[in-house]
Amino acid sequence: MGTKTISASDLRTNLSDALDAVNHDDILIVTRRGKKERAIVDLDKLEDLLAASNPDYLASIKDARESTEYFSHEEVFGRL
Repeated sequence: MGTKTISASDLRTNLSDALDAVNHDDILIVTRRGKKERAIVDLDKLEDLLAASNPDYLASIKDARESTEYFSHEEVFGRL
């Protein structure tokens, strides 16, 4: 697993490239004024981390991926 660091201002300027640089094994650390503030991880990696701390979460992800039930934007968010 690799760790990459980027400043918040560079992230704003290069968001697309920064997101492309994050793969399953990487964590992108975002800094503000030189201080580590946040982390960006691949969604699959996040699910792995959450599953490691809560096996029920992993089962809910599996069920959701196998489900054929889909919701429209309006069903989820209503009329905005």
